[in-house]
Amino acid sequence: MNGAGVPRRLRLGMVGGGRGAFIGGVHRIAARIDDRYELVAGALSADSARAQASAADLHIAPERSYADFTDMARQEASRPDGIDVVAIVTPNHLHHRPARAFLDAGIHVICDKPLTSTLDDARDLERAVTESGLIFGLTHNYTGYPLVRQAREMVAAGEIGVLRVVQVEYPQDWLATKLEDSGHKQAAWRTDPARSGAAGCVGDIGTHAFNLAEFVSGQMVESLAADLSRFVAGRILDDNAGMLLRFAGGARGMLWASQVAPGHENGLRLRLYGSSGGLEWLQAEPNTLRFTRLGQPSLTLTRGGPAATATAGYATRIPAGHPEGYLEAFAQLYRDLAEQITAQRSGRPPDPASLLVPGIAEGIRGMRFIAAAVASEGGWLAL
Repeated sequence: MNGAGVPRRLRLGMVGGGRGAFIGGVHRIAARIDDRYELVAGALSADSARAQASAADLHIAPERSYADFTDMARQEASRPDGIDVVAIVTPNHLHHRPARAFLDAGIHVICDKPLTSTLDDARDLERAVTESGLIFGLTHNYTGYPLVRQAREMVAAGEIGVLRVVQVEYPQDWLATKLEDSGHKQAAWRTDPARSGAAGCVGDIGTHAFNLAEFVSGQMVESLAADLSRFVAGRILDDNAGMLLRFAGGARGMLWASQVAPGHENGLRLRLYGSSGGLEWLQAEPNTLRFTRLGQPSLTLTRGGPAATATAGYATRIPAGHPEGYLEAFAQLYRDLAEQITAQRSGRPPDPASLLVPGIAEGIRGMRFIAAAVASEGGWLAL
């Protein structure tokens, strides 16, 4: 708290996200939108020169630019003005060790998805989070959209009746050629099993689709049958996946994720059908939600409009008609986590509305999803 009794900004550190990285910049923008964080330290690159240059770009003091995340965790934990929370924005194989180091140092963690590159590492983090009592957030950022949260609320309230069918798809086209051979940094690590893990497309965007389906439906997938393809010659990991899903609550579903679908830039779409209605949300048009009651004309619900729920309102920043999108949804998770961390530091309960942000449990679900999809290959497998 500052002298006026107002909570101070949380001191944020970052592992990864230096020059040339994509997702690190997204995290930094998201952290600043609601003015709840101040970036003060980082181990921004394994290359020391790039790490120092990146820190200078971001106005991080030279003495708080670290060559190694273990050194960063140790030194920041011992400083009176040390970081409160760290964001880990590295490739998948470099999530586990930094997350564990900062948890062991008593520092809250925000981690990019998927949780790790192996299920064993994910379970180790689960134990560390449970034992430490610290806040752990996983940036499945699509859960931060106001109308995604409203759709979840509407399903739970029975507004489409008993849920029967869940269809989710996430097509892209950026890996339709062997881009990884061109020196493209993002393509190179995402198609490399040593850095991405056992799955390519499934781990990168299939986990987002899976998480969104469970988040909005309120049901967990209990088993799946997957067909994974490697359409680009010479590619080791999957670049297209189709799956049948069986949900614990009785619903049935289909999931399609592809990075070789020309004409699709980022086509995340979710459709849910119940006994008396249906819902449809498209990430390219995130400020509207299509709602249909059986036998009646479809309605278009708008973010901030007259049919918006309190849950959607909590995640809304500007009036209806002014579009909000990807960065604001990402920022919602950062705002939620700031509330949780600040509440814990103050010894008070957090605002219940802040508790929708994914955490370690969703991370474990995602890793089990990847493992089941890779092992299934056409047969049914339980998660």
